[in-house]
Amino acid sequence: MGSSRPWLLGSGKNEGIMISSRVLSFAAVMTVAAAVLQPASAQIQIAVAGPMTGVTAAFGDQLKKGVQAAVADINASGGVLGQKLALEIADDACEPKQAVAVANKLAGSHVSVVIGHYCSGSSIPASDVYEEAGILMITPGSTNPALTEKGKWNVFRICGRDDQQGIVGAEYFLKNFPSKKIAILHDKSIGGKGLADEMRKRLNAGGVKEAMYDGLNPGEKDYTAVVSRLKDAGIEAVFYGGYYTELALLMRQAADLAYHPIVMSGDSTMTGEYWQITGSSGEGTLMTFSPDPRKNPESKEVLANMRKQGIEPEGYVLYAYAAAQTWADAVRKANTLDAKKVAAQLKSGPFQSVLGRVEFDAKGDNKAPGFVVYRWSKGSYDYAEN
Repeated sequence: MGSSRPWLLGSGKNEGIMISSRVLSFAAVMTVAAAVLQPASAQIQIAVAGPMTGVTAAFGDQLKKGVQAAVADINASGGVLGQKLALEIADDACEPKQAVAVANKLAGSHVSVVIGHYCSGSSIPASDVYEEAGILMITPGSTNPALTEKGKWNVFRICGRDDQQGIVGAEYFLKNFPSKKIAILHDKSIGGKGLADEMRKRLNAGGVKEAMYDGLNPGEKDYTAVVSRLKDAGIEAVFYGGYYTELALLMRQAADLAYHPIVMSGDSTMTGEYWQITGSSGEGTLMTFSPDPRKNPESKEVLANMRKQGIEPEGYVLYAYAAAQTWADAVRKANTLDAKKVAAQLKSGPFQSVLGRVEFDAKGDNKAPGFVVYRWSKGSYDYAEN
């Protein structure tokens, strides 16, 4: 397409053989045209969307690495419906307006599925665009319940939800720190405040009333005023709903003031960059996240291949891989790229993936167990003991 000589075929000694429509019948000409316009190597366009730049770019990178690995493996095994996958990478910078612009661009590119977004504040408005365009969306990391509560036919979530995450975090606090003076903080984002509110609701239902509930301004470099307030109020345990960047700074500045409360956050702390900022001041930080797929037998081969390439599949890497893997399996079972038929197949499940069993409910949420508690120690994280 786009050539100034659309009927010039051949190469080498036969270069320049011309096929004239005056010699061939119209039907023959159209057959040749179809062969030129639709080569056997035609590709299926898919996309991964997330914060490839900005303060949460570590998570966009996790999504990108996961989907890139999945696409490579799917293509190596023959592709989908006899075609290879072509991947487009889209940057929403975790900004709702940019996410909508990205969604409109991907709709114009006629992608078959979007693996993303990461931030709930991006996924929710973008999902409206994808629904109108008839495009499937599978998020590996947006945990706000509102995303799937809208009941859109095209939206799926392979990770857990904040109402599950809040329960797990609150139960851990109620079991281990029932008499501690607790503060709940958030970064005022949809995801961060939503998680903090779930934590607050579950703690209150368990008979524990927080001593402080407040939001901090994201993007600042100095949170010593917040730390001083916590210390002066005698706060012994802090739950933080928000991204790792602010929490990491808060932890460093708390250590500088010789203040060492028990701290728990959510899934947005699941990146090695958290420890790179905190250093030893992050020791003991608790966080809620989905079960670590690196411990699943199903992920052994994929895990080994990634590590050979120097990729440690932390955080959402394997969740992104599983999202693409599950979509490809659903397409094969449906034997079509028709989005509504693939969506119906996704909901009829189950599927086996690097996460283990994946099965979606009527809302598009994964039925698998949602969250467990982890602890950071000496630069890495693992399941907490209690």
